Amino acid sequence: MSPTESQRPVPSPQGRPLRVGMFGGAFDPPHWAHRALAEVALTQLGLDVLHVLPTGHAWHKARVLSPAEHRLNMCLLAFGDLPNTRIDTREIRREGPSYTADTLRELHAEYPAAELFLVLGADQLLAFKSWVRWQEVQDLATLAVANRATNIGADAPLEQDREMDLSAVELPFRRLAMPLKNISASAVRARVGGPSLPEAQLEVLVPEPVARYISQHHLYQNPS
Repeated sequence: MSPTESQRPVPSPQGRPLRVGMFGGAFDPPHWAHRALAEVALTQLGLDVLHVLPTGHAWHKARVLSPAEHRLNMCLLAFGDLPNTRIDTREIRREGPSYTADTLRELHAEYPAAELFLVLGADQLLAFKSWVRWQEVQDLATLAVANRATNIGADAPLEQDREMDLSAVELPFRRLAMPLKNISASAVRARVGGPSLPEAQLEVLVPEPVARYISQHHLYQNPS
């Protein structure tokens, strides 16, 4: 598994700045679309390191998140084998609301000459101007965006070919080419909390180690 952010230095590339990615989210739970987006970001952006950051106090979510320990453990299981990837615990450890602008400022201080990329899905881009200090986020990092299917709700079919319309977004961003995946964490929680779902079926939605962890710890029995 990949270490957390404090356990190893990042080697300097030859002849260019470091490329550092930030991929944050509740990861409640991390699912196959999260995994695919991390893989795409690493390869298409040529990242030297990708920080995966489970959210601490999520200011923008009305529901209570699962305990940070579970979400962190699931992130280790979902992303831990990816090269150049660090499971970063700073937002979990941070007191009070957790803002992307604060994390990017910290990463900028840690990698002062690096190119920073904020990795996100199209649904997050469409809501980007509602973020706290979004202009600061835009100044600090290039937005790297993968499109998503138009319907990612709990009852959506897994295979879709209609993507979200980003034509009206008046923000610069770099598009990541990724096959549409309509899986969402809310859909996973809803399916786990519904009629008995065999672990093998859960593996269609989340990586197998995450499916096993959810089953072992009886997570999402009361979905929200």
